[in-house]
Amino acid sequence: MSDETTTEETADISDLGSRQRETAERLQQLSLRLMSALSRRKAPNPGIEAPGPDLYAKTATAWWEQMMQNPARAVGHTMGFWEGSIRAWTGAMIPGPDDADAKPDKRFTAEEWDSNPWLNYLKRQYKVTSGAMRAAVEDLDTLPDKEKRRLRYFSDQIANLMAPNNFLGSNPEALRRAMETDGESLIQGLENLVTDLEANDGELLVKLVDDSAFSVGENIATAPGQVVLRTKMMELIQYTPAPEQVHAVPIVIFPPWINKFYILDLKPQNSLIRWLVDQGYTVFVASWINPGPEMADAGLEDYIEHGFLEGIEAVKKITKQKKVNAVGYCIAGTTLSLTLSLLKQRGDTSVNSATLFTALTDFSDQGEFTPFLQDDFIDGIEVEVNRSGLLPARVMSRTMSFLRSNDLVYGPAIRSYMLGETPPAFDLLYWNGDSTNLPGRMTMQYLRGLCQRNEFAKGTFELMGHTLSVRDVDVPLMAVVAQTDHIAAWKDCYRGVQAMGSGAKTFVVSESGHIAGIVNPPSKKKYGHYINDDLRGDAEAWLAEASFHEGSWWPRWDAWLTERSGEMVPARKPRQSDLGPAPGSYVKVKAT
Repeated sequence: MSDETTTEETADISDLGSRQRETAERLQQLSLRLMSALSRRKAPNPGIEAPGPDLYAKTATAWWEQMMQNPARAVGHTMGFWEGSIRAWTGAMIPGPDDADAKPDKRFTAEEWDSNPWLNYLKRQYKVTSGAMRAAVEDLDTLPDKEKRRLRYFSDQIANLMAPNNFLGSNPEALRRAMETDGESLIQGLENLVTDLEANDGELLVKLVDDSAFSVGENIATAPGQVVLRTKMMELIQYTPAPEQVHAVPIVIFPPWINKFYILDLKPQNSLIRWLVDQGYTVFVASWINPGPEMADAGLEDYIEHGFLEGIEAVKKITKQKKVNAVGYCIAGTTLSLTLSLLKQRGDTSVNSATLFTALTDFSDQGEFTPFLQDDFIDGIEVEVNRSGLLPARVMSRTMSFLRSNDLVYGPAIRSYMLGETPPAFDLLYWNGDSTNLPGRMTMQYLRGLCQRNEFAKGTFELMGHTLSVRDVDVPLMAVVAQTDHIAAWKDCYRGVQAMGSGAKTFVVSESGHIAGIVNPPSKKKYGHYINDDLRGDAEAWLAEASFHEGSWWPRWDAWLTERSGEMVPARKPRQSDLGPAPGSYVKVKAT
């Protein structure tokens, strides 16, 4: 062996040893950081971590009732499971997709799920088992509907968690990446895991987006304007007009305070705010405060008094108009409806028309939120708000994420922790993660009075010395809902609009979901919408008779607003003040 070869081998061994030492040091540091982060985790609140014992008892009772009343069905479930398991085992010996793959599952797209017999078997058996779980739940005929929804949700969570791609040893893509990178992907994944734990005081919330790519007021929420009012609950922004002439009656938009207002101004191409300005409207938008523990006692009355009412009065004063066209989105649409009931009873006609985006006012059917609106979960939230004064932003974020756990929890976790990937720079996901705390008092008023007891729809909601009712909402009204919305189901929104006292209602169902159905600029030519002026029947009858129209509903809304916005007047430019330019300061406060 030559001296040169010996020298090269020695160098290779030295380089390998050096890399091993560096890796060992990194792992040691990451382990220390991991233990430190986990030590900061607060004691878990069992009320918001898992279902209450009543669900287990009711499920067991329903199961035994079924066994006694129809034992053949229970035996059939068992036999079906074992038959499916045998087919999974025998079918896995033959490379190729299984029969259940008629509907592709993006969790199993790697070719090894079909070509590797062991992975093929795991995939097939998982589908058999998860399918058997769902069938068992659906066949519990004596279980009340709400309890079945709860059981369906939690059993789906177990099934989603136990998918074989969620485990390193049975994720072919993660194993392949680890081999290709000499384990660097796993170390980077551990780094990502530790960083996420550190960012949330030991609570595991998967980071969905590269936060460093965005800055509010610089590359998102950039529509020009001025803060013209600041209250303890919100900043009111007036936007700079585009044309020289504008409609006389101004628009004031109240976005939801669960997230921040700039979903309506992510970027110029899809900004609803900029689009309204360009159509010749004087546009005002409320930017809600991100509350701290000192605001624990802030209730819905504070949002109404120091948000909606003060905002409306300020807009009237600035524009020298007696009325405004008001817009409410999601929870702010619900609260705008409360405000309209209050104004009706006070004899105040400040609101010329109302537009509601995906707003619930009748909570008799709680849809996908059923598991979170029963006493066990609400009691757990009450414990949390009594302890901290707030419903922390991370609780709401986690709740929303688990409604789509494969897309918003497990998928991102695999990419970040197993593949070692950096989260993408995506403005919508950045906004989604920039959520807010909720004051304890408001949270419980909303959950107990509106969601659980449905008092507004029943006409029994007590607030600010009045008994508020959805039937008091009698101004000209346009309600826009989203066909696949999993937060405010369109059929539930429809039921609330039906009950409103307005004699001039326009109901629009946009294609897509809670966000994309609303933020749907005409230039994208993406989602269409349904229209039907007859609201006498139920939601299914309404949709069956509705006419479908290609393209965004925004131009239809513009035409509707134009009829209710008066003559054209010289554009009103916001006055400079020491409150600062848009997007203001409240929007930049992060939840802690």
